[in-house]
Amino acid sequence: MEPSGPRLEDGHRPLDITPLRPLLFSWSPQLNAAPADQIRLLDVQALDVRLSQLAHKHRSLPEHAEIESLTKDLSQLRDLLVAAQTEESDTAREQTKAEQDVDQVRQRAARDQQRLDSGAVSSPKDLENIQKEIVSLARRQGDLEDVVLEVMERRESAQERAAELTARVSAVQAKVDDATARRDAATGELDAEIEKATKERELVVASVPADLVKLYEKLRTQSGGVGAARLYQRRCEGCQLELNITEVMEVRAAAPDAVLRCENCRRILVRTSDSGL
Repeated sequence: MEPSGPRLEDGHRPLDITPLRPLLFSWSPQLNAAPADQIRLLDVQALDVRLSQLAHKHRSLPEHAEIESLTKDLSQLRDLLVAAQTEESDTAREQTKAEQDVDQVRQRAARDQQRLDSGAVSSPKDLENIQKEIVSLARRQGDLEDVVLEVMERRESAQERAAELTARVSAVQAKVDDATARRDAATGELDAEIEKATKERELVVASVPADLVKLYEKLRTQSGGVGAARLYQRRCEGCQLELNITEVMEVRAAAPDAVLRCENCRRILVRTSDSGL
């Protein structure tokens, strides 16, 4: 089908390239801001990047991981210490019970021996029974004394283990305290920097038109923390793409106070003396 529209003087119709021409740069409808205000917006963006870096550094301090690892070790050591102390306490009670059993057998054997020595028992059968019982009690006492020794060894081992773990807990706790002090010192410095940058940002934002700040905040949220980018040497520093000649011509044609948006990353595109226009 022949193109419609007026003919040129030579009778030919002009080639319609509109469908082939991509949309290039655009600016926010009904939003204008003085070039100086747009440049101050770059100062706001730089401060936001700085604040984001400080927050990341705050979260990524090596002391955080160090304290977490040490705290985990400390928790495990304390559990082992409680187990060793519990074992020592249990064996102490077991030793007391075993010693009481030995004492009871010893006392009973002493009473039997006293009966024999007193001559109060005259019946041969009774004498024989008492003698057998004394022998039996001696064996029993020997067995119980072996039990006492075994329990004492276990108790001593538990005590040594508890003492060792107590020392290790103290050593690790000292490391935790040291790392905590270093972390607190580092976070204190970062907090001071964050507070300074935050106050500086508040002052700069107050000097930028509210509607421009509102658009910037919206784009910053949508674009990974970067809402405004400088046009430097014909390249958008937001997406790092360079403008072609047609795009450069469109930017040149835009009014100085027009708020431009990068067609690729949609961030506010701020022109400066280094834009290469």
